[in-house]
Amino acid sequence: MAVSETHHVLARPVFDAPVKLLIVVAPYYKDIADKLVAGARAEIEAAGGAWDLVEVPGALEVPTAIAIAERLSNFDGYVALGCVIRGETTHYETVCNDSSRALQLMGLQGACIGNGILTVENREQAVVRADADGQNKGGGAAAAALHLIALTRRWGTARKGVGFRPGVGEEIRLAGTGKEPGTA
Repeated sequence: MAVSETHHVLARPVFDAPVKLLIVVAPYYKDIADKLVAGARAEIEAAGGAWDLVEVPGALEVPTAIAIAERLSNFDGYVALGCVIRGETTHYETVCNDSSRALQLMGLQGACIGNGILTVENREQAVVRADADGQNKGGGAAAAALHLIALTRRWGTARKGVGFRPGVGEEIRLAGTGKEPGTA
């Protein structure tokens, strides 16, 4: 069982300026979600950060909520929380894979996300992973987001936006017209 294993844990990052994170949780298994949130909040507060919390219906909606916040708000990072317990159908694989893939893609675009969506075989595994006195995966997800925020601040300023950016000196022209956007 993974509880008896020991793992190296990075020292908590220190920030010169305040950090604000959005915790997005799918409370499908409310008792487990509450423990994950408690661990995340405690880790953020221990680093001197602030947090906001939103709930979404399920794990598949967590990445969408984070993507909306990344586009429309001013959070430094995000903590994705929830729990998916294997059932009798392949829906488990879909939810686990798609939510994880969406979070990873946003991370590759520069969003600082800690993934604390538990993917477990049974409720007992979830309880051990969610409990602050157990594996504290909510706190671990918050710590991951905080470390990514620290790297972002170390290496430069955060940039919003996704997709193609023209190189220095390149002009953006409307396809096929030879005209710049906004001109007649």
